Amino acid sequence: MNGWVDAPPPRKGSGCFGRGCLILVVFAFVLGIACVAGMYWGLHRHSAIFHGLYWLTKARALAQTPVPVPQFTVSDAQIQSVHERCEDFEQKARAGQPAELELAPDDINTLVATNQDARGKVFVSIDKDRLRCQASVPLGEFIGRAGYYFNGDVAVELRNAGSIENPQLTGITVNGEPVPTDLLNWKYRSKRLRDYLADYRNESGVGTIEIRDGKLILRSRTE
Repeated sequence: MNGWVDAPPPRKGSGCFGRGCLILVVFAFVLGIACVAGMYWGLHRHSAIFHGLYWLTKARALAQTPVPVPQFTVSDAQIQSVHERCEDFEQKARAGQPAELELAPDDINTLVATNQDARGKVFVSIDKDRLRCQASVPLGEFIGRAGYYFNGDVAVELRNAGSIENPQLTGITVNGEPVPTDLLNWKYRSKRLRDYLADYRNESGVGTIEIRDGKLILRSRTE
């Protein structure tokens, strides 16, 4: 039997797609970079709107219509299995116990499909150590105007396992355009992206993140 399962009620302040879901908070790191990269970049140039729109236009990521995103069909058994693994990891991580969670692309897309904010807007694949995220996301809450979409093909590579607030980025591109390497120091509402990730680390107990052998790997924080 195939079907959709609604996500829990959203929590405020959890990021683009991380509301109410452990793994989607981690993906807010990836997707948030893509969604608001131009806005953060603009904060370093005194005119966030102008430079933000310039960056998104340069990356061919800003449009007035969405683009198709690959769809993912999920079974009830898949949903139950992935959520049980995530809940087990989350409980151990918050208790400070050693824990590891490996997520294949199908696992991640199952979590996306069961989240009402991300469903139908995001599709993830992983080729060895390179994560690819195809997204078509409304940008109204970021640029203050409805009718605009971030249409992006985002590629992320990490250098080995890195702490959640300071991942060792090898490179991030949006539609083939490289995102500046200092992006974790960009600010949103007077806080750096790095600080939001540190807050998440402290709250969730997640220690490190890694992309390896076709999987996203999370490990708990034990120190």
